[in-house]
Amino acid sequence: MTATHTHSARPGERPASTAEQQLQQQVLDALLSKTPLAIQGANSKAFLGRPVTGQVLDTRQHSGIVNYDPTELVVTVRSGTPLAELLDALDQQGQMLPCEPPVFGGAATVGGMVAAGLSGPRRPWSGSVRDFVLGTKVITGHGKLMRFGGEVMKNVAGYDLSRLMAGSHGLLGVLTEVSMKVLPKPVCTHHLSLDLPVEKALLKLAEWGQQPIPITGACHIDGQLRLRLEGGIGSVRSAADRIGGEELDPAFWTQLNEQQLPFFQDPRPLWRLSLPAVTPEIDLSGDALLDWGGSQRWLKSDASGMDIQALAAQHGGHATCYTAGITDTPFQPLAPLLEHYHRRLKAQLDPQGIFNPGRSYAAI
Repeated sequence: MTATHTHSARPGERPASTAEQQLQQQVLDALLSKTPLAIQGANSKAFLGRPVTGQVLDTRQHSGIVNYDPTELVVTVRSGTPLAELLDALDQQGQMLPCEPPVFGGAATVGGMVAAGLSGPRRPWSGSVRDFVLGTKVITGHGKLMRFGGEVMKNVAGYDLSRLMAGSHGLLGVLTEVSMKVLPKPVCTHHLSLDLPVEKALLKLAEWGQQPIPITGACHIDGQLRLRLEGGIGSVRSAADRIGGEELDPAFWTQLNEQQLPFFQDPRPLWRLSLPAVTPEIDLSGDALLDWGGSQRWLKSDASGMDIQALAAQHGGHATCYTAGITDTPFQPLAPLLEHYHRRLKAQLDPQGIFNPGRSYAAI
């Protein structure tokens, strides 16, 4: 027996597409048979989180840009759309997603971008993926197709469930559509490199952070501080003259964001540490690359996951493993109260626990 559910569009709302109805039906069938679902697009971020055992629900059949008005700085797109396709459409209009999500060779989808919540080098200065989500359309754990938020930047009424989907790793529902705020590309950009040891680089970044210097990328690797300046022509030129240094190939930032630098080819496990920017070098075996002005640190190390996560917590941050199969707890262990809230939220939105069970933590 197959359960069915018809989504009725509210006045002025777009009706569900055929592909969207098929995704909803798959969820309804899974609920009826109590079958776990492994939600994925291109599976380009399979390395992130714990493995999921379940029937694959592939969102890529539900693809395409639904609505894009460059004058309103808002785009609405289906979750299975290749992220590269969306970024290309924005680029043609001189616009961008400032959070700079990685495309991982062009395979990543828009739904995966939101579900993983990964942002690029510009994130500390522009905001994260979550900050640009205005609204979402989601198939819930009750089999209902629901819209949260809206397509206008003024829509802030009520609890923001749309942004809650960012970084949820598919645990709370099947994302079918997302509306996002976009911004014009910067008028002027300059890339430079300075020979500085990491200690002096961190001090300089702390100093510049208190001044009106238009930094939108700061990475330290191989004894060099790489900077990206973006903004008006006058402010960028003034900052470049003041800081000095050598010109840097702009491709560096793409290679960093897509994990294509030689650093990432090291065979040791890759860890991402989120730390206060002023944290000094961590005494841990391995090699580190400092991104986000020091607040994001990539670590290549054979040290145990428990040791890395304990050290990150000791410094007021957390650590995530970016290499599959290395540890059973790739995300930082939750404090008891935070775990309680995670469980309650999961129970409310996915009462049968069929969406990506155990992707983030074994018990959630």
